[in-house]
Amino acid sequence: MPEVEVKKGEPIDRALKRLKGKMESEGVLEEIRRLRSFETPAQRTKRKARANAKRNRNNRFRFTLDTRTKPDAEKGSE
Repeated sequence: MPEVEVKKGEPIDRALKRLKGKMESEGVLEEIRRLRSFETPAQRTKRKARANAKRNRNNRFRFTLDTRTKPDAEKGSE
């Protein structure tokens, strides 16, 4: 569980915002929302397929950028 230390003179609202950010980045809030209600096996399959598609979309974009820069680097080494 993420922890946030409240600094001296820091407003509680700001500390709560930092805590919420840490929880969101670690996926705690998403897990709480997911476990709030029962998920059927079909819903689980759809959720995992959507997550994989999103991950692949991000990776495909990242790797297409990498391949564009690699041929220039290879030409310089010849």
